[in-house]
Amino acid sequence: MGLSEDRKRQFIEENRAEYGERYDLLRFADPDRLAAATAEREHLLAELNGLGALCGYGGTKLDCRRLSPGCVECGAGAWSCLFISGKCNRDCFYCPTSQDEIGLPTTNTLSFRRPSDYVAYLERFGFKGMSISGGEPLLTPGRTLAFIAAARAHFGKGLHIWLYTNGTLVDREMLHRLREAGLDEIRFDIGATDYSLKKAALAAEVISNVTVEIPAVPEEFGLMKEKLAEMRAVGVSHLNLHQLRLTPHNFDKLIQRDYTYLHGEKVTVLESELTALRLIRHALDRGIDLPVNYCSFVYKNRFQKAAARRRNASFVKKGFEDLTESGYLRTLTLLGDTDLIAAQAERFRQAGAAAELWSFGGTKDRLNFCASLLPLVAWGNFRLLVSYGEAAQMAAVSYRNVFVEVKLTPTQKLVIEKRKVCRDTELSTEAATAFTAALADAGPLLEDDHWEDIRRYERIPKGLQEYY
Repeated sequence: MGLSEDRKRQFIEENRAEYGERYDLLRFADPDRLAAATAEREHLLAELNGLGALCGYGGTKLDCRRLSPGCVECGAGAWSCLFISGKCNRDCFYCPTSQDEIGLPTTNTLSFRRPSDYVAYLERFGFKGMSISGGEPLLTPGRTLAFIAAARAHFGKGLHIWLYTNGTLVDREMLHRLREAGLDEIRFDIGATDYSLKKAALAAEVISNVTVEIPAVPEEFGLMKEKLAEMRAVGVSHLNLHQLRLTPHNFDKLIQRDYTYLHGEKVTVLESELTALRLIRHALDRGIDLPVNYCSFVYKNRFQKAAARRRNASFVKKGFEDLTESGYLRTLTLLGDTDLIAAQAERFRQAGAAAELWSFGGTKDRLNFCASLLPLVAWGNFRLLVSYGEAAQMAAVSYRNVFVEVKLTPTQKLVIEKRKVCRDTELSTEAATAFTAALADAGPLLEDDHWEDIRRYERIPKGLQEYY
């Protein structure tokens, strides 16, 4: 279902706040353009479905039939991206961040001076995929090779390792060194080199999986149609297309181009998504044997973030809390007369409910319990309180929320902090009954707008971003 008008207004205000006075320089789609673009997208998706394209991850990514091995690990929520440095030797107009300092290898706010510390991090969180990104990773080749080699030595074939590069520093010797260190897959941003495939062709002779990964740039649609067959011919195994996204860093460069912008979880480029879908259709129409994957912004913003929340949650989750599909920690609390609450607690005991699955909520008129105990609740004069929190990884303690320290090595640790993400919601007996029935069904959660604030913490939204 679509966003409510209140939620749309919230996103618009957040987008406006991010760009301040510069927001008024952006050209957002008017109603006619939105209607035309929505109709075109629906038509493209119908055509792609007819051509056999598989739309997965709640309709946010396609074609999902033959994803690269790295993308499979990403989709499973088992991927860690290490930014080996923050410096790049190119200046692509679409780059979302500043790329001018080497810095330390970093992921999720945590920096690693030694490869062994990062390996311990990968093991502690159970990752099955690891990527090296930047900046340009080959500006620091010794560091890059050391981290790859350490991970391969520790995990063997149990870890898929890939690297992102603009290709400018790639040569045959470097490719062999990368392969010997343990690299499984190399991904080229050919947009940084005028869409040349020379380095990708060279890599295909040495590395088993060669992927081209670029934003879907609208003005390069004609060129990219020509490049699809060439990619297949030179040994490229996958093409990943991203959606152009506006950031404070690339703002000045993007507004020089004739793009139409969309409101949403972040500001994105309308024409970029349509370009990606057209390229997938072209490949399928022409029978080009090159898997083309459109990785939408909402896929990354929804599924990758949900995966991170789920990984972190295991360190702070209490027995009476539930982990939702979108990775938030849900607490259900019965509110009522102390005698009734005591009787309900006794009902849990008599039914043999494990002690960790329920707990008095600080006072005797509150009873926390996990959703598996819902069938045991004697609804009557109870009210239901629903609250949500998230587990966030941090480099240091903020002392604002409950936290645990996770030791990786004798010299490296991190912090997992649990924080509330919204106000508690109190439901009447009637509303609580509807809510618990929806949880038991595990289907769409109460579709009217009244439930929107709860629904977004329970379910990952379906479909590509709504055009508005």
